[in-house]
Amino acid sequence: MSDRLYTASCLCGGVRIDLLAEPGAIDICHCSMCRKAQGSAFASNAPVDARAVSLVSGSELLVSYESSPGHERVFCRKCGSPLFSRNARHPGVLRIRMGIVNEPVGARPHTHFHVESKANWWDINDDLPRRYAPDDDIPPVTE
Repeated sequence: MSDRLYTASCLCGGVRIDLLAEPGAIDICHCSMCRKAQGSAFASNAPVDARAVSLVSGSELLVSYESSPGHERVFCRKCGSPLFSRNARHPGVLRIRMGIVNEPVGARPHTHFHVESKANWWDINDDLPRRYAPDDDIPPVTE
């Protein structure tokens, strides 16, 4: 029997991940790098302790790209799905792309980041806090 709380996978299903802990609060990032990496108006990320992320299959499909010094984005080489990112300033924390999680989660969005960079065609229509702080100011994991 597995201790997993959630399963996650890329678009082609080649990369499969078990999450053994509840993700932290979801950050909505509107920075230009996240928009380009996601091909969308924003990225939906949640911090998870790296020890609670178990790669079930597809290690040979993982590719990483250092988008800025110390910030690595990991994706599937076959289908291109973004999976998670790592930041050298927060070792031991992975920022899971919430779109890859297969089951409903309890975590909810809590903040919009880099709203100064948001796509002009996307309107933010909620009351979540809006921040202009760099990613390094995002708390890595909430207990």
